[in-house]
Amino acid sequence: MHPTIQRMTDVIASGDNAKIIEFLAEDVQFLPPTYWKTWTGREPCAAILGHVGQIFSDFRYRRFMGDGNDWALEFQCKIGDLDAVGVDLITLNDEGLVSKFEVVMRPYKSVGVLRDEMMARVTTDPRLLKFQDALS
Repeated sequence: MHPTIQRMTDVIASGDNAKIIEFLAEDVQFLPPTYWKTWTGREPCAAILGHVGQIFSDFRYRRFMGDGNDWALEFQCKIGDLDAVGVDLITLNDEGLVSKFEVVMRPYKSVGVLRDEMMARVTTDPRLLKFQDALS
């Protein structure tokens, strides 16, 4: 497994954006499962992933598929009392940092709860207010 993918799996569920930012490229793109807009840049993406790590419980990666710069990491978690499964689609740049991080999830009800939780956090987090155009 690529060292960045290994590092990511060790810290992604921690909610610690200071550790998460270490494996993100400066121009990383994050495509959330809750709406169509894309977040761009290390700072907002690390903050978003930090919030997600605080919302998810019992998070674990259960399958890894990939090689080189392209990876698909299947996960399961709880959002409140709801179960969810998903896949993190990861692209690494030539420096081995995450340049694209796209998340697909199901079921719809769990994703809806995640969206509500994230919107409450994103719209009040001072680190993210300057990036609110991504929410439009």
